[in-house]
Amino acid sequence: SAGFRNSAQLVAICARLSAQRSWLCRCLVLGGDSRFSSITSNTMKFFSQPTFRSPQNLLGCGIFLILLCATSRLAAQEQAPGPLAPPPDHKVTRIVGAPTPEAPPSLPPAEIIKRFSQKEDLYQAARPQYSYHKNVRIQEFGPDGQPSGEFQASYEAVRGADGKLYERALAAPGSTMQYLQFEPDDIQQLFRMPAYPLTSAQLPKYVLTYLATEAVDEVDCYIFQVRPKTLDRQHPLFDGIVWIDQKYLEVVKTYGKWVTDLGSVHPATLPFNMFETYRENVEGKYWLPNYSRSDDHIKLQDREIPVRITIKWTDFKPFPGAAPTEVPGAAPK
Repeated sequence: SAGFRNSAQLVAICARLSAQRSWLCRCLVLGGDSRFSSITSNTMKFFSQPTFRSPQNLLGCGIFLILLCATSRLAAQEQAPGPLAPPPDHKVTRIVGAPTPEAPPSLPPAEIIKRFSQKEDLYQAARPQYSYHKNVRIQEFGPDGQPSGEFQASYEAVRGADGKLYERALAAPGSTMQYLQFEPDDIQQLFRMPAYPLTSAQLPKYVLTYLATEAVDEVDCYIFQVRPKTLDRQHPLFDGIVWIDQKYLEVVKTYGKWVTDLGSVHPATLPFNMFETYRENVEGKYWLPNYSRSDDHIKLQDREIPVRITIKWTDFKPFPGAAPTEVPGAAPK
């Protein structure tokens, strides 16, 4: 019958559309294709036949429209790009090389460096005027990621007769460590490096490069990469990154290590060298270190043991008779 013949023609046209769907979408979007024109001509001839307008062919029309929409959708899916990969985690504390910096800060980088180094001079002079408590914890971690051994020691800062700052143990250290073997004095070697590496006197030894901006504990900061200009064997220098408060131009965080021409500086019995250190604003005037952490591992014959050291400084109090150090432009408390 005529209806059957028309249905057969419809199926043939739809088959051709399906086979050509890779370029059909381009035809619809870009304005046509010679191959598509022949299919369009045949389709229009089919719909112009009187028998197509009969009720018996309404079902065929619906099928055709459904197949055409599905074909167009498949073509669009083939032509559209795949989903964008999510951006990598922003780990500024693990920057190895200097990336292309973002837009420069409102102040010239040289002015930022000059101002925060002057603050470093003042904080370095103020720190010996404060007592504090220091807690050191070293942990070993098992295969389940939970601590399997721990060392703890507590100290108190005291002022000696010579006016210098010393640390006195508050109690005998306790340890349940299984693999990492060291002496308490080995830990103290970690703290013999300057707490303020970028004072005005030390700046000529470094190259500082502006990297970007980032918030640290809701404080908007400039980020600078710090590299030693030259290295020797006797004078360790800082190699890492510093975060500078944008408003008050003060160092609020550091991440890095101390190096000589032989490499990283650390006690032979302890693997820790890369430290992430935060500072606390004391009395609204001085930024003093209050938290530092380093993660590493020790190698055994058959495995590696993750280890971590955490240092906390608390209870900052001025020594009696300590002379105040003025800090112009310091953040209000």
